[in-house]
Amino acid sequence: MLDLINVNYDTLIPNNVDLSSDKRVLKALEKWHPGYINWWNDLIPQQFQESLVYLRTAVSVDPKGWAKFDYVKMPEYRWGILLAPQVEDRRVPCGEHLGEPAWQEIPGEYRAMLRRLIVIPGYTEPASVEQQRFLALSAPSLYDMRNLFQVNVEEGRHLWAMVYLLHKYFGRDGREEADELLRRQSGSEDAPRMLGAFNEETPDWLSFFMFTNFTDRDGKMQLESLAQSGFDPLSRTCRFMLTEEAHHMFVGETGVRRVIQRTCEAMNEAGIDDPADIGRIRALGVIDLPTIQKKLNLHYTLSLDLFGGELSTNAANAFNAGIKGRFRENKLEDDHKLEGATYDVAQFVDGNVSTVAAPALTAINMRLRDDYTRDAAGGVGRWNKIIQKAGIDFELSLPHEGFNRRIGVFTDQPITPEGKVVSQAEYQAGLPDWLPSTEDGAFIQSLMVPVTEPGKYASWIAPPKVGIDNQPGDFEYVQLHMA
Repeated sequence: MLDLINVNYDTLIPNNVDLSSDKRVLKALEKWHPGYINWWNDLIPQQFQESLVYLRTAVSVDPKGWAKFDYVKMPEYRWGILLAPQVEDRRVPCGEHLGEPAWQEIPGEYRAMLRRLIVIPGYTEPASVEQQRFLALSAPSLYDMRNLFQVNVEEGRHLWAMVYLLHKYFGRDGREEADELLRRQSGSEDAPRMLGAFNEETPDWLSFFMFTNFTDRDGKMQLESLAQSGFDPLSRTCRFMLTEEAHHMFVGETGVRRVIQRTCEAMNEAGIDDPADIGRIRALGVIDLPTIQKKLNLHYTLSLDLFGGELSTNAANAFNAGIKGRFRENKLEDDHKLEGATYDVAQFVDGNVSTVAAPALTAINMRLRDDYTRDAAGGVGRWNKIIQKAGIDFELSLPHEGFNRRIGVFTDQPITPEGKVVSQAEYQAGLPDWLPSTEDGAFIQSLMVPVTEPGKYASWIAPPKVGIDNQPGDFEYVQLHMA
């Protein structure tokens, strides 16, 4: 019996799918590999390509112990094809094929739908690497630089995961899609990434932390839904990706937490108790809480748009087909077919926000978005505990779902973060108080001065509570290569 728990590093492409016995796919992936390396080398500033980075690499897909830590040069990182262990007698968990044996090959009638579902994460995962390509130049510590690079290499591995599925199951169409994944670039005028949030710049480290907290959390929700797929190879692929995605959200949530902690410490040290005293607070070399709220507003609302329209026949069709479930479908207690079921969906009619009971089948996106909001609110609650503990009268909050939207029923509607419908003039006048301004961006940029001494941190961020892999506080997470 093949060992599909441990990862085989004997081939150019590490894997636990027995690539050695699938010459067609192995050859295709080896042909794709140089283009990927060129893409990687074009992205990361050259001075970091030769640096030794303390990274984790998968050696197993056993959730109890799947990674080892060691120094590696990033272009030499071993990106691999890793699927979670197969579940014996697994069944399709939802839709009209509920209870049938999970598919090991693609049902012909769902080929196009599945290909699109696989291509979307194939576009979004590498896009974030492109967006973050220059952040290492202003890293607030070696600890944070290392975390950035860990996120980057794992997003690259997620691209490999999708490319494997395209090559393995979609023939020539899959090979063409895999090539296209490297052709598109975040922010490109000619060939941008598919979703708007992945064409935005990541200009500073607070943006990076917000992105990995909010946008990677969307990734978690989407991967959880795809992990329910009746197409077993996709399910197994996403189940393992979720083990890596957890670290990316950890980087984001704890990163924002450390920014908040340092701001509160600096305010208390200086005897400033008014969070609105922005000039004095910024003079301390920290980011004021109202600006953190603005950044939260921006990244949360951009992430809401990633869920698509509140009502979607595409989402309904994918659920009905059994190729994409709901968040933790296997733990929900209903008929898993949604026959006759309804779900409350937001509406904006005649200038009023309301909810209507819509068919649950077409409201799949809305339900997933609500699950996301509950998950994101938990992180914001943990941030607020730091502010409360510091004795500062300020509370961060998620803005209303209608604020700053570009997709869905609230597209371009003048709704405040509190959910109040106002005139367009009032809305435009309020935007500088709700979203980061050019001046806010310039101030944050002024703080983005690199700190590369082990154990030292920039003025605007607190050290972590615990080091990666339990390393001591002065551990050299990145051994920089000096030309």
